[in-house]
Amino acid sequence: MVAELVGRARAAQRVAEGYDQARVDELVAAAGWAILEPARNRALAEQAVAETGIGNVEDKVRKNHRKTLGLLRDLAGRKTVGVIAEQPELGLVEIARPVGVVCAVTPSTNPAATPANKIINAMKARNAVIVAPSPKGHGTAARLAAFIHAEFDRIGAPRDLVQVLPAPVSKASTAELMRRSDLVVATGSQANVRAAYTCGTPAFGVGAGNVASIIDETADADAAVALLMQSKTFDNATSCSSENSLVVVAAVREAVLAALGRHGAVLLDTARKAALQRLMWDGEGHLSPAVIGQSARTIAERAGIDGIASLDELRALVVEESGFGAEHPFSGEKLSPVLTLYTAADFDAAVQTVRRLYDWQGAGHSVGLHSRREERALRLGLTLPVARVIVNQAHAIATGGSFDNGLPFSLSMGCGTWGRNNFSDNMNVRHYMNVTRISRTVAERVPSEQEIFGAYFARYGRG
Repeated sequence: MVAELVGRARAAQRVAEGYDQARVDELVAAAGWAILEPARNRALAEQAVAETGIGNVEDKVRKNHRKTLGLLRDLAGRKTVGVIAEQPELGLVEIARPVGVVCAVTPSTNPAATPANKIINAMKARNAVIVAPSPKGHGTAARLAAFIHAEFDRIGAPRDLVQVLPAPVSKASTAELMRRSDLVVATGSQANVRAAYTCGTPAFGVGAGNVASIIDETADADAAVALLMQSKTFDNATSCSSENSLVVVAAVREAVLAALGRHGAVLLDTARKAALQRLMWDGEGHLSPAVIGQSARTIAERAGIDGIASLDELRALVVEESGFGAEHPFSGEKLSPVLTLYTAADFDAAVQTVRRLYDWQGAGHSVGLHSRREERALRLGLTLPVARVIVNQAHAIATGGSFDNGLPFSLSMGCGTWGRNNFSDNMNVRHYMNVTRISRTVAERVPSEQEIFGAYFARYGRG
């Protein structure tokens, strides 16, 4: 079955490889409109929540729209066919080439937006793509493919450029698809990423999330918390870019706690924290499906937490923590509107708290900073094991690209070698392309020993 899918994909890809840039851009527009068209967008969002039980419809509608529109903006006017760069001073010409058949492994947390992002990038680079969705999200991915096929029919493009692994999706069928494809792009669990890296096919995979954000003593506490809560509650915190820990400098602790309360977050006492912990993790430390992508109210009710003044206004649950690691499960990723609060004596201590968090989980992903001191962002970027420093923004919305920052729109964030990844960018169309380089001779320039070693010899001598 997998061999047949890949064979059909290869035949379709050979057709697409002959397309010029204008025709490729029609493919991209067709795939984009398949999810951006409002009725289809809502249908996909509703099906995603209904079949996975994760997140909420209105935020998925917004996510499908913003992430797809942003990607289309990034790709507009970008050359991906023929000569894409010339450097006459170096005698180099660069030519874009497709990679072939892409296996796109996608998670249940974003069963429409993530496949759409990968499909559109693959189309822009003249590839075929076969989606291997999470079993929970299969119906949504299949429906997205049907919408794309309807648009391809309108423009006369081969349907087999976009396919979905048939249900029931299994580890075996996904592994076989990985093996037979030319490139694997894997988003989701670390088990899926490790499988991609060891399948024998070139692969891009993403690291684990466990984002921490710092609020320092110079920040506007209410403005910082408003952004934090916008991020933490979006789609019930299903994003790997959603904050899991908040590290507050002691001087603004009380102001931050007051702001959290105003924005619908409730700080739990010791007994309620213990009840929440019993619900969230099993005896082996695995996060429970009972909380993943659920609302704060649902989680509170399932944990038997009572006495909260207004469940209707509850947006997030907050627990205090001072430890890190397996014995302190709240120090890890929670994929739910549950936020762990750490208090640090000063900014130096806050940086060390984040470092200890990432020593446990989440290294390479990103860190948030709410501060009026610009130099502190540079310090984090120079010293912490992160690929992104998100300054004074709603982290989950900003990290994957936003209309008011310069990061590429993506739902797959590389975490570099810190996160056991081979890239540290937001996954984008460049990762879906090969580049052929033509090299011609230029005027020879051979440096002297003095140019290369002058400073070294001046300081240490020639030995």
